[in-house]
Amino acid sequence: MLRRPRRRTALLACSATVLGTGLLAGPGAAVDDERTARGTLAYQCRAGDGEFGLDALVEASLPTTVPAGRAIRPESVRVRTTLDRADVAALFPEGAPALSSEAALDVRLTHQGEAARAHWQRLAAPATTLPAEGAVEFAHTGPVPSVTVGSAGEVRFEAGALTLAMTTADPTRETPAAPVDVRCEPAAGQDLVLGAVQVVGSSGPEQPGDGTTPGPQNPEDPANPGAGDGIDIAPVQPAAAAESCPTEIPTGEIDYSEALPPPDYAPPPQPGRSPSHGCTYALGYASVRKLNGAMIINDPQRKPAVVNVMVALQTQSVVRPDNYSRIDSLASFDLPDAESTFLTFGFQPVTARVSFENGPLSISTGSYRPAGQPKTDFAVIAFWQSLRLHDVEVNGTPLDVGPSCRTKKPFKVVVRGKSPDYVNVLTGGRLRGDVDIPEFSGCGTGGEDLDPLFTAAISGPGNHVELVQEKTCTATTPVWCPPAIPPLPATGPSTARAPGR
Repeated sequence: MLRRPRRRTALLACSATVLGTGLLAGPGAAVDDERTARGTLAYQCRAGDGEFGLDALVEASLPTTVPAGRAIRPESVRVRTTLDRADVAALFPEGAPALSSEAALDVRLTHQGEAARAHWQRLAAPATTLPAEGAVEFAHTGPVPSVTVGSAGEVRFEAGALTLAMTTADPTRETPAAPVDVRCEPAAGQDLVLGAVQVVGSSGPEQPGDGTTPGPQNPEDPANPGAGDGIDIAPVQPAAAAESCPTEIPTGEIDYSEALPPPDYAPPPQPGRSPSHGCTYALGYASVRKLNGAMIINDPQRKPAVVNVMVALQTQSVVRPDNYSRIDSLASFDLPDAESTFLTFGFQPVTARVSFENGPLSISTGSYRPAGQPKTDFAVIAFWQSLRLHDVEVNGTPLDVGPSCRTKKPFKVVVRGKSPDYVNVLTGGRLRGDVDIPEFSGCGTGGEDLDPLFTAAISGPGNHVELVQEKTCTATTPVWCPPAIPPLPATGPSTARAPGR
């Protein structure tokens, strides 16, 4: 049965007004000013034997005006698709607690009576947990080809066919299911124009003498010397992640023991279908409860280190009777030294440099909805860490603590976040936790034992850690490349405690 696509009449009318008044730039527009091209479109789709409708919001940043011969580069491209939950369920009859999607959009380009077709493909949407009811949305992003024309005139962008490749993000079987291909055509009777760019020569935009817009021209007409230059479509350049992130791949065992555990009958974790390598920044505060102070972790003012991450390395899921979905990622994080000054025992100013030795970071995010109960989202990062103290000064006088003044054993750092503060490793967010710092050993030289001093001043439970992680740059999220450095958390570590599981 054919479903009628949802027609958002008011939004379509608004989009048409925006296009008509702002994006079809005319004479006098500043060269290279950028505006957002936008189109809200209804599509008729087919997948297997089924037919249904979906809505798509297509957005891209385009220059209003460029000189002839300069590439037009659409930036910040986003194709947001909205499907009915029932239609998605019909595509995955065996159930799918989370889905990822990849989109390809045909874009028709016209200029001076010529036409060409650009393929905006490999636009990726992060894994999305399916709601129990309502609409399902995927936000596809990625780089797209640039366009170059050699003569003045308007280059118009029009939306065409749309293809989605939807995949279960948490396969429960040994052989992951093949992607479900959804092929869509624009519904009839719509304005498909996304936007336009005015190409100008050295003397500015060309204008017809009678003030009218020039109509289509025949490229083979010798009386039309400005036509026939062609529309050149350049391939997509490699994603910025290739240059932004470390080349080595994080290694180690994933520890998902701190995540919300699955039902007892759940199958073991499975390798992720499409893991991706990327990087991000994370920074924040770590407090020392006994000293009533805190130090900055990965100081944004001092060349902070990146978190090197493999996203969605493994998954574990159950569909019924309980609904459980977890995605595990693995990262490495070589922190730079931190500097801090404390008042030891409340009156002695002590300055020290702290070196961090971190094991692999295990990042687990997901949700659990036991049968007949509400859903619980979870996000946790866990790793083992050791601390080493050096370059210590007491009241301005150097104190030689030796090269091996460190925690006697590694301790586990666990920080947690909850939606909407932290949803997954791709979008990042805020995480909090408390750690128990072990006693110190190896401190002192020349027979002087300083272990009791540092153990008494630093070691113990209740040391709060607060981190903020920026969005992750990967080959499938190039709009987040290179990764940004986030600001330090607005709230100090003493004002917020770690959320429970």
